[in-house]
Amino acid sequence: MKLLISVCLAASVFASGAALASAELATKNKCNTCHSLDKKMIGPTWKDIAAKNKGKKDADKALVASITKGSKGQYGKIPMPAQAGAAADAPALAKWILAQ
Repeated sequence: MKLLISVCLAASVFASGAALASAELATKNKCNTCHSLDKKMIGPTWKDIAAKNKGKKDADKALVASITKGSKGQYGKIPMPAQAGAAADAPALAKWILAQ
């Protein structure tokens, strides 16, 4: 019984840690300068990005490419500059954004 409780507790910490880690990655990579969860800023909200990509095959790969190489015309006139410095974190960020 103690083992079961320990496993459940560890799993919940891991799951909440993943969401927190990605929010921290967004802050670390200065994504929050142009984006937020639900308030339109310079770029689209995380929720808008997730909604636009919902159900699309390989949405995570496309988002990783947008993060690292930049994009233009996907959400309006303002282009997203390439964030090559975020390349290592881009897969985790893409998963987190798409989960919103």
